[in-house]
Amino acid sequence: MERFYLITGHVGRLELLVPQGVKLVQLRIKEATEPEIRRQISRARDFCSVHRTQLVVNDHWQAALDLRCSFVHLGQEDMDAADFPALRRAGVRFGLSTHDEAELDRALSLDPAYVALGPIYPTLLKEMKWAPQGLARVTRWKALAGNTPLVAIGGLTPERAPGVFAAGADSAAVVTDIQQARDPEARTREWLQVCGA
Repeated sequence: MERFYLITGHVGRLELLVPQGVKLVQLRIKEATEPEIRRQISRARDFCSVHRTQLVVNDHWQAALDLRCSFVHLGQEDMDAADFPALRRAGVRFGLSTHDEAELDRALSLDPAYVALGPIYPTLLKEMKWAPQGLARVTRWKALAGNTPLVAIGGLTPERAPGVFAAGADSAAVVTDIQQARDPEARTREWLQVCGA
């Protein structure tokens, strides 16, 4: 599992940042028409293929299947609708979001490629019904997840990354810190350095 996990909201941003050396990137398209979602996913798939970067498609598992993508990320609500047998038949790996122990148990029962825990710190990205999880929860989650890689997400900065890894996270997923940076490319390079990527 790559230690640095970039999350972008548009293929254009993905194309700007992946060439900085990113090897794991999630395309998280929140509000777009179905044709636009599929256009962005296929463009991202081809771009990542050229750069030997693993693309993870957020939420849109059916489009990912149809477009022959190899990895999806699903939130708890998306898990209810996802066709896990179809994903497995197609060889599509999946990562799953978790926020409490019941969700973690459910996620681990599906044998995911990774589980994500968040938000670790307060996050500006979206209104969260979950309080910040903190580093002690990261350590507990890693103990419960065992060999399943653990992705930490939410409020992460390069300064906080060493503590997150020391607590047991295998990977740091970064959204807002890079989205809001004055120089997203330089910030991405800083993250790659901090993560030893």
